[in-house]
Amino acid sequence: MTNYSVSAENIRKNFGRRLIFNGINFNYSNPGVYGIAGSNGSGKSTLVKIISGINAPTAGKIIHTYNEKKLTFEHLHNHIGLVSPYLVLYDEFTAYENLNYFAKIRNVPFDKEKIDDLLNRFLLLKRKDDFVKGYSSGMKQRLKFIFALQHSPNLLILDEPVSNLDNEGKDTVYKIIENESKNTIVMVASNEENDLSLCSEIIYLENYKTTK
Repeated sequence: MTNYSVSAENIRKNFGRRLIFNGINFNYSNPGVYGIAGSNGSGKSTLVKIISGINAPTAGKIIHTYNEKKLTFEHLHNHIGLVSPYLVLYDEFTAYENLNYFAKIRNVPFDKEKIDDLLNRFLLLKRKDDFVKGYSSGMKQRLKFIFALQHSPNLLILDEPVSNLDNEGKDTVYKIIENESKNTIVMVASNEENDLSLCSEIIYLENYKTTK
């Protein structure tokens, strides 16, 4: 058991008159990997943003609890690790400077030993003092994982986690997911079969396209 839980109650999202999804319910309180699946444009990233507090649902609610106490969305950033295509890194900073800056935003210590270990695992340790503007798209994706993991989140949300990664990078990500899911709730939004094969439960967004 984990001391964290996330649940959805009748989530609906519309953009104008267009229904994205409706009637989504779930309750995850045990460590493991849980999936969000759907074709391109089905609303995977939209649901991720709602779960992480970036966007609000049109109807329904997301509830995060820690030690049986409900969390306000202003405090979610201390409990959530997010990897997504829309996460912005600062190109004019080095990798180290980016990670130090994000630690200050979260008001958590900059754990150099842990950061160096993560940088090593994602094959970026030798490039930690290079400006991010010189990174390839795959290197930036790996740096996003370090950003998401550096504060030991209770909930790890991965939106298209292996995007831009080579096979070695994908293997690293799958090992990270396997390891983290032993003690953490991991949510994976993807339409990749290899990603979804890791999940014990999957929300198929195509099943939530009617007003019911």
